[in-house]
Amino acid sequence: MTPRPWLHGFLDLCLLAMLRERPDYGYGLSQRLASAGVADVPGGTLYPALLRLEEQGLATPSWAPSEAGPRRKYYAITDAGRELLDGQADDWRRFRDGVDSLLSASEVPHD
Repeated sequence: MTPRPWLHGFLDLCLLAMLRERPDYGYGLSQRLASAGVADVPGGTLYPALLRLEEQGLATPSWAPSEAGPRRKYYAITDAGRELLDGQADDWRRFRDGVDSLLSASEVPHD
């Protein structure tokens, strides 16, 4: 799992990527992050991030009934969210490739 200090730097990107795939509610998104091996995201981190995406117009909420209890607040990505995600995904790939390059260059063969 990813250390939490790193998580704050890319949680929004991960949430937008998952919402582009399909609308989902908070707990569902948390489970998907954990299943992907990204992180176990506590509600105190996840829900403020979803609210931030909503306030920035990057995700839009809607309420839907639940088969297992009270209704759920689902989030869907907006056009602005898709546009931001596309740009950030390119930035992320460049960053990831740079870090991979640095890590590979610093590897010392073990005998």
